[in-house]
Amino acid sequence: MAIRFTLNGQPREVTPLPGESLLETLRERCGIISLKDGCQPQGQCGCCLALIDGHPKVTCAMAADAAHGKEILTLEGLAADERDLISRAFAAATGLQCGFCIPGIALRAKHLIARHPRPSREEIARGIDVHLCRCTGYVKIVDAIELIARAKRGEAIPEPCSDGRVGRSLARYEAGPNVMGDSPYVDDLVRPGMLHGAVVLSPHARARVLSINTARARAHPGVVAVATARDVPGERWYGLIYDDWPGFVAEGEEARCVGDVLAAVAAVDRRIAREAARLVEVSYEVLPPVLDPAEAIQPGAPRVNPRHENLLSRSVIRRGDAEAALAASAHTVSGTWSTQRVEHLYLEPESAVAEPLADGRLRLYTQGQGIFDDRRQVARFLGVPEDDVFVELVPNGGAFGGKEDMSIQAQTALLARLTGRPVKLTLSREESIRLHPKRHPITMHHTVGCDAEGRLTAVRARMIGDSGAYASVGGKVLERAAGHACGPYRVPNVDVESIAAYTNHPPSGAMRGFGANQAHFAIEGCMDLLAQRVGLDGWEMRWRNALDVGDAFATGQVLDKSVGIKKTLAAVKDRYYDARRRGRAVGIACGLKNSGIGNGAQEWGKVRLVVEPDETVSLYNGYTEMGQGLLTVLIQFAVEVTGLPAARFRPKVDSTYALGCGQTTGSRATLFGGRAVVRAAEKLKGDLCTGRSLADLVGNVYAGDICVDDTTALGAPVAKIKTHTAFGYATQVCILDEAGRLEAFIAAHDVGRAVNPALCEGQIEGSVHMGLGYALTEELPCVDGMPVTFKLRDLGVLRARDMPEVEVILVEDPEPEGPFGAKGVGEIGLVPTAAAVAGALEAFDGVRRYTLPMKDSPAARAMSVGRIRTPQR
Repeated sequence: MAIRFTLNGQPREVTPLPGESLLETLRERCGIISLKDGCQPQGQCGCCLALIDGHPKVTCAMAADAAHGKEILTLEGLAADERDLISRAFAAATGLQCGFCIPGIALRAKHLIARHPRPSREEIARGIDVHLCRCTGYVKIVDAIELIARAKRGEAIPEPCSDGRVGRSLARYEAGPNVMGDSPYVDDLVRPGMLHGAVVLSPHARARVLSINTARARAHPGVVAVATARDVPGERWYGLIYDDWPGFVAEGEEARCVGDVLAAVAAVDRRIAREAARLVEVSYEVLPPVLDPAEAIQPGAPRVNPRHENLLSRSVIRRGDAEAALAASAHTVSGTWSTQRVEHLYLEPESAVAEPLADGRLRLYTQGQGIFDDRRQVARFLGVPEDDVFVELVPNGGAFGGKEDMSIQAQTALLARLTGRPVKLTLSREESIRLHPKRHPITMHHTVGCDAEGRLTAVRARMIGDSGAYASVGGKVLERAAGHACGPYRVPNVDVESIAAYTNHPPSGAMRGFGANQAHFAIEGCMDLLAQRVGLDGWEMRWRNALDVGDAFATGQVLDKSVGIKKTLAAVKDRYYDARRRGRAVGIACGLKNSGIGNGAQEWGKVRLVVEPDETVSLYNGYTEMGQGLLTVLIQFAVEVTGLPAARFRPKVDSTYALGCGQTTGSRATLFGGRAVVRAAEKLKGDLCTGRSLADLVGNVYAGDICVDDTTALGAPVAKIKTHTAFGYATQVCILDEAGRLEAFIAAHDVGRAVNPALCEGQIEGSVHMGLGYALTEELPCVDGMPVTFKLRDLGVLRARDMPEVEVILVEDPEPEGPFGAKGVGEIGLVPTAAAVAGALEAFDGVRRYTLPMKDSPAARAMSVGRIRTPQR
């Protein structure tokens, strides 16, 4: 039945399908892309917000029929001056990162300010409670809404910064279109004749697939193709380190987790594709899942993955004689710390578009963290040369490590090849949670000693992590946990073993912090316990043991530059002691995080600067923009070298040039990508210095390739150990109020050089937000290998009203191996966070907590999210 409504001032008449949401109607029938689908039909992320008869409504939870006779307003319908005001305010405040959530928040801000012209920060935070942002920590979003309110009252507001030199807060590249929802994400793309895809996932964590019958699905009206394992022309198994992950599980094989793909459907629209997917009939022999990593590595345990034994990796670090040092220590403490599985919950679910080209190649639009890894794996899957797959990055709506592994790129590409037509495949929120890798749950047994003055003597640690059904980068995560087992402290005797094990849980892989978060929760807990034994406060205990130039990191690497941990301690000292004098419960923790993968990996930065006919300069690089501001800071490096204005540069990430750098991971894109930009820009600068203009240089390509191959593998028998190129350092302080709730959080970070201070602050604010959720409310428990919930509020990501006041202190200790002294900050921001919260909670109620999340605490009970009820097996 047709419905009529007014959309952005224009009458519209559409005929939605039965059960169709208003979000689907507006996006698919009316072409509105400012409304995003982050959680349909939950209505819990706010990305799909529209004003209905002047009231804000989440359209994914509203039936299309309910809009009959209504007046609907989206950002597309705002007057040009209001659109400009809102976009300038968010750009000036640096109030966005990936941008996926921002259009909904911007429209909410319009409504909020119309009702409350002078909103307080608390009123703004409560006003945007429906909205979830995974990137920013909300601080700068609230700043932006305050600016809009000021402007609407006639007050002057700052203009977005256009100064692109290093050290200036240049406005984020394409901030305006991102704020208004005009910049398309993958799911916003439309191609002529495009089909839509859907996948069939295993409902069982472990089951033998007896048969897959696709006949009913193929016969369903509107279905063009159904693919299974037998349709794969190339190598069906892929992976980042081991080829142990099948794009399709075949008949006769075991499904190994609830995210395994059994079939994929291409149809004329999304609804028909999903209907057909439900018609695929799969017969299973359900088997007992292997769920305990410690049991998985025992002799006789069922093998989870046919491509690798259940012991995925074992990382060992031994220096000195830890056993003897512990025996001779004045004080020792021991304990077992456990961390949980966590969902990345980036706001943009996985999506891919594959389009056959006239020359026989395939064009793949991906949101992945390494487009050249995507190309390599998709080409092998299709059985074609890599040059036959042209890959283009569509900057994604958040990743945090969860988009390193492929999700549905291969299946989408195969459907396009089978049909000869463009295909788009987008996962639902539930499918996303079931399929992509999580943060590792790790159990850590630590024994740590010190002398009578509190100086550390030895660390003995045993760690085991649940890597789930596929390797992903799990072995490297546990290797990194081992390397960070001593934290940012001087420890002369070290004995660490760290194991990654396969289970039938959803895979665990890269997530912001990459094992360092887990390791710091344990070692910082030991520091607090030892401080109590010695009679020192937390700050003094850490000051006495903090690393300095000339000291050895846990792996044995002697640090010879840019060791800023003591500078970060000094930066928080007054605030720490002031809070204690005021009678507040205070926790303190330190952290470090490698910048660059290291451990013997060969790493690259690759850039091409191309002078275009319009006298702009295309800046091609191999790393991914996922909200962290990479493209903006790369522009700043080019500006600093060439002296050209920032507006001249146009960043691009695709496979036009061979710029494979691997994954955007390990806090390395600024470090290595920046160095490559500097090298290429110096060549362009050289030509400009001869008196030639950009018009004279049209068509010139300036290459910048840098290779870093001087790090050493863990345990390598070398004279000089160098496991990592650089490290970021941090000290964080958590302050609770009189009821034990979060009151304030201080984060002092050694960033090397703040290339863009506002973006740098935003990264740390967002990391702290993620770290506080990790500490108190976030978890993804599973029963028999299946997540117990897919609801966003249950998963525990904090809302704006849950956040304390956050103060970021940027400390600069320049890194000689970084561009203009910079090093990565994308991960260090949450490495010490949970430990700082644990210390504050113990100061409040005397309870030392060893398990995350700390839901039994008053701080957690005060939060509005994270109330999962786990069903019993």
